[in-house]
Amino acid sequence: MFNKTEESITGTKCFFLVALSHESLVGYYQSNFQLMQEHKYALTELEDMIPWEREIYVKLLVQHLEEERERMRQEQQG
Repeated sequence: MFNKTEESITGTKCFFLVALSHESLVGYYQSNFQLMQEHKYALTELEDMIPWEREIYVKLLVQHLEEERERMRQEQQG
């Protein structure tokens, strides 16, 4: 017999399993390592993020790096 707490915990685990299913465990650790080494994030900052929040910050960082790469390419050409 399940009590309300066990059902709630199971539902939460299922939610985060689905929320993180697009990224492999290896990819998760590789991303953490690169964010810590190259961009000076603390591991606690990364682990405390909600999965969708982390995804937003990573996408913003990728966008920023692409803009910087384009800016540098334009400086080299002109």
